[in-house]
Amino acid sequence: MSDAVYRDPTAPVDARVHDLLARMTLREKVGQLNQRMYGWDAYRRTPGGGFELTDALRAETDRFEGLGALYGLQRADAWSGVDHGSGPGAEDAAALAELVQRHVVDRSRLGIPALFVEEVPHGLMALDGTVLPVNLAIGATWDPDLYERAAAHAAAELRARGGHVALVSALDIARDPRWGRTEECFGEDPYLAARLTTALVRGMQGTGTGFAPDKAPVVLKHFAGQGATVGGRNSAESELGWRELSEIHLPAARAGVRAGAAAVMAAYNEVDGMPCSGNRALLTGLLREDWGFDGLVMADGLAVDRLARITGDKVSAGALALNSGVDLSLWDEGFTHLEEAVERSLVSEKTLDAAVARVLRLKFRLGLFERQHPAARPPAGGTELSKEVARAAVTLLRNDGVLPIGGNLSRIAVLGPQSATTAHQSGDYTAPQRPGTGSSVLDALRRLAPPGLEIRHAPGCTLTGTDLSGIPAAIAEAAASDLAVLVLGGSSARTSGTGFDANGAARNAVSEMTCGEGVDLAELRLGAAQYALLEAVVATGTPTAVVLVQGRPHVVPDTAPALLTAWYPGPWGGEAIAEILLGLAEPAGRLPVSVPRSAAQLPVYYNHKDTEYGGYVDGSAEPQYSFGHGLSYTSFEYGEPRTTRTAVAVDVTNTGERYGVSVVQVYLRRLITPTWPRTLELCAFEGVGLAPGERRTVTLALAPEDLGGDAVEIRVAASAGEALRARGQSFTAPDDTPL
Repeated sequence: MSDAVYRDPTAPVDARVHDLLARMTLREKVGQLNQRMYGWDAYRRTPGGGFELTDALRAETDRFEGLGALYGLQRADAWSGVDHGSGPGAEDAAALAELVQRHVVDRSRLGIPALFVEEVPHGLMALDGTVLPVNLAIGATWDPDLYERAAAHAAAELRARGGHVALVSALDIARDPRWGRTEECFGEDPYLAARLTTALVRGMQGTGTGFAPDKAPVVLKHFAGQGATVGGRNSAESELGWRELSEIHLPAARAGVRAGAAAVMAAYNEVDGMPCSGNRALLTGLLREDWGFDGLVMADGLAVDRLARITGDKVSAGALALNSGVDLSLWDEGFTHLEEAVERSLVSEKTLDAAVARVLRLKFRLGLFERQHPAARPPAGGTELSKEVARAAVTLLRNDGVLPIGGNLSRIAVLGPQSATTAHQSGDYTAPQRPGTGSSVLDALRRLAPPGLEIRHAPGCTLTGTDLSGIPAAIAEAAASDLAVLVLGGSSARTSGTGFDANGAARNAVSEMTCGEGVDLAELRLGAAQYALLEAVVATGTPTAVVLVQGRPHVVPDTAPALLTAWYPGPWGGEAIAEILLGLAEPAGRLPVSVPRSAAQLPVYYNHKDTEYGGYVDGSAEPQYSFGHGLSYTSFEYGEPRTTRTAVAVDVTNTGERYGVSVVQVYLRRLITPTWPRTLELCAFEGVGLAPGERRTVTLALAPEDLGGDAVEIRVAASAGEALRARGQSFTAPDDTPL
């Protein structure tokens, strides 16, 4: 078959797909749609330090005379059980991938390679992979260009190690922070998420039709509405109408499709009673027919089998998913029975062929038939890039003048359960780190503090539990110091004692785990001892700066003079935090979510419907800190905005004595609409860095198709809370007058 069209790298991709598809048996076609194995079951370490293939891999490739895709060959964590003693590191991961691929190609009658699919939630989830801050921290940067660079680095690492396809959370919108996966969201706003999703696709995939050796097709997770489950409970039901879905939960996906995303992953939740993996109106009617998406749709782990609750058995569940628009399974049994489903006329072979063609097309676009080994070395600079993102995400929420740490101090006390550890800085979906990787807040402060500044330490308490025995030592250190830096927060770190569901979600929270997939909270409180520690330290009278390391907004009393959040900043986040505290870097982060006063307030997102959104009899309905909020060590003044329907310009002046960054935010208020409008909608933003006394005109483009309607109002402010109070400029007809 050396003259076969599909073997010709100069032939058009569609011609190669058509030729190969015509040569395949029904069994081989079904095999291309199955992604059954956990990748870590495909190999084992040999006594000599190399790798050997397992009987499990051989059985899987024998089953369908090949392998469509393999998930998680590089994955390492408590669920997989892979660590530095058993899994592939940077030095031998590519060799393992080549070993597995060679076996797959040799076992395939037609020489069809497999797709190697890996988790890249905040950097490649593999041993020695660069760990980036979590998505919520990415959202806090409000910097798509920075994220595009970070995404490009992650893709290059993936490809250098022999991986092909990146699974990345991007589409979930954080509407209820009780949800344990809030850390995987860019924030509560669809426009911010859309901008960052576009940056993600461009960074990982590039802009061409093929993929460069350092670029990777991205699977955008999760389509759609997974952030809207009732009560913030993972995989619970949702109560979404099509308008809410379209306005809040679909814009990021639409942006990703427009940017050329290679694939999306169907979510677990249902929309209007039908789970996404079986929702033809969503996957075919909207995604393919209305949006023109011609890429791949992957099911989430075991989601196809869940459809048997509707169809009655797993054979018909697989047929429902395929007929609805799913192309590639993930660990489920339903797709293994597609040959039987075709024979029983539950699904047509034409529908099956269309799905197979999409899988094959991606393999041809990646060039897998021409090369089955990586073509580049792992890129350098990952640590510095991780620090840069972490630094940009640190958000100063309150400051009564105690920060930055001044040169007149002689002693500071660094306290709290997050102060001296890196274990809880990285969030869920993080591979084990080598000893010595990263920097805690304490280590970084000791290294970066000016000469003569003594730094004392006491943890005070643990992240969870009620043990108060360490608090007296922390009080003593605080009382004897000029400033207390109190580092509190949560943890998504999994351990070997964590119980796991079949799809990898935590079945039970163990040790200090308070966030992550499967770890939902009824309250938004930190561990009880952390509140006792905060109260005791503040009561000493020593000025206190509270630092939060967290995967969701937690409720923290406004008792300390300064408060900042770093989200989960990654292993090197301690250095970024220390630089901000010491004034070596300027706080530039802005909130990607509203911070509630209590869980009883929820929801508190800013873009609610424009009704009389009053308070409660027993408290306020307004958030503690609004979406977009963030302070600097300097001050800014905004001039009067000059607005048309295509752009808005505003003069921004640094009125303080330090360099600083302000994020100019443009909000839209619809005055007359055919359906009930929202109070405000973010429609543009741009960060601007200014020297003391510097003034600059910032011009932000507005998309006319996003404005719509006959009467709108534009407001420019530094946060959603300020925008609510700002005076807007109204339009009643198109206006393109130059600014």
